[in-house]
Amino acid sequence: MDLKRLASQVAEVLPPRVRDTLLLRAFGLTKVPMLLFVSPTVVRLGDGSCHVQVPLNRLTKNHVGSMYFGVLAAGADCAAGLLGFYWIKKLRAKKVTLLFKDFHADFHRRAEADVIFTCEDGALIKECIAKVLETGHRVHVSVKVLATTLIDGPEKPVASFTLTMSFKARA
Repeated sequence: MDLKRLASQVAEVLPPRVRDTLLLRAFGLTKVPMLLFVSPTVVRLGDGSCHVQVPLNRLTKNHVGSMYFGVLAAGADCAAGLLGFYWIKKLRAKKVTLLFKDFHADFHRRAEADVIFTCEDGALIKECIAKVLETGHRVHVSVKVLATTLIDGPEKPVASFTLTMSFKARA
């Protein structure tokens, strides 16, 4: 039995949250090792949204005990990027690549607990990938990511982000 087939069989029996978290961390291990320090966990991933949790711990804290702004940026990257990769896979768009073109952050208050990063722009991302597949041209889309703590909830965000995603067809 080959390793790829075995991995596929194991993935089928795992709960989606566990499977998606393992895939995100494997991506971190092989492509973006810094993500391993952040330890993101996929809370929910679906057609419309992605929710990623990043723990507040010794590795993610700054000198005043709140979450370091670079970790907040990595969490926003994970939530938006994972939703992009989700749609690339779902639309079987293997020849579409995703990069971030720009990044804007507004920090509203300190993140003094674990943070949930939420991107609810799945429909926009799907449209962009479909357009790339149809035209073969690069397409940009700005998506929003909201960062909230488990303690205060979505009423009191700690940060909000706007990331411009760039989708392009590979030759």
